[in-house]
Amino acid sequence: MDNYEYTELLKSVKLKMDNITDVVEPNKIKKRLSEIEELENDQEFWNDATYAAKIQKEKTQLQRKLDKYTLANDAVNDAIELYEMAKEESDEESLEALYSDAPTLQEQIRTMEIEVLLSGESDANNAIISIHPGAGGTESQDWAQMLLRMYKRWAERRGFSVEVLDFQSGEEAGIKDVSFIVKGENAYGYLKVENGIHRLVRISPFDSNAKRHTSFSSVMVSPEIDDDINIVIEDKDIRVDTYRASGSGGQHVNKTESAIRLTHIETGVVVQCQNDRSQHKNKATAMKMLKSRLYELELEAQKAEKDGISKSEIGWGHQIRSYVMQPYQQVKDTRSNEALSNISGILDGDIDKMIEGVLIAMNRS
Repeated sequence: MDNYEYTELLKSVKLKMDNITDVVEPNKIKKRLSEIEELENDQEFWNDATYAAKIQKEKTQLQRKLDKYTLANDAVNDAIELYEMAKEESDEESLEALYSDAPTLQEQIRTMEIEVLLSGESDANNAIISIHPGAGGTESQDWAQMLLRMYKRWAERRGFSVEVLDFQSGEEAGIKDVSFIVKGENAYGYLKVENGIHRLVRISPFDSNAKRHTSFSSVMVSPEIDDDINIVIEDKDIRVDTYRASGSGGQHVNKTESAIRLTHIETGVVVQCQNDRSQHKNKATAMKMLKSRLYELELEAQKAEKDGISKSEIGWGHQIRSYVMQPYQQVKDTRSNEALSNISGILDGDIDKMIEGVLIAMNRS
């Protein structure tokens, strides 16, 4: 890298940082943090535990965003200042050091760009995910289990936790159905782009003739809604079914109908939960899952109306990504049009680059 290339790089990252500043509005964040500090100094503030917890959550999110912004902004300004000084003094050693640090600076700005994109109403929330295999029996059920492992590994890589809410095994292999919650900072913001149909092409391990098979699984992602979001669901709006849990849980699970399935009659949305031995606890969790899914549908409808899309076009029933293992290896997302060859790494949870590519592409569209 020479002086000209580095000058152009600094112009690029400075422009991106200016755009980020316009979106983040650090002065507004600082003002709000000062207001929260005043609230905390009032003893009455702590008497309402629910309200105090809500404000504390807001404070944590704002402070985190401000800290990340400050770190990125300082890095850009420092690089510009050091570069000007090194050029003026013909300090080749310092210039070489700046050139070497250029990829780190670019990555820091890219990370901040993604942070800005994760500023939606529910992006900071945990994510509730359901995976349903398509037609194809064992082949599709095995693909659904591969996707479950991919998301578990992704969560593990980020230090997030995963709680399985419902799990129904396939007869020979794989899973018939699974629902789980991913808990972590901006879990929904990242995973919302996984909402849709995922296609796998491979030589089937279940075919003695070693023929190539195509399998489909749908992934549904909803934000875990906060308690202060009011979604009214009356008893007449849902059908409640109980059944015996099919997963682990000991003798109690096998002898009682502790699992719960809720069907929202108007929309046809179905959720189920069997992760607890208590039917009441499973019903409460299933109700939260249902509210989260209905909330997500409402957000989709509002966005579609804003974008001028008809209701018939709303939904997750479209192919978003193909994972091809044979005759070549490639994972391609239809929204970012990005194709990656590291399919083994991606199926092992290395999906950050894919997710970030979609987030950036969706923001540009």
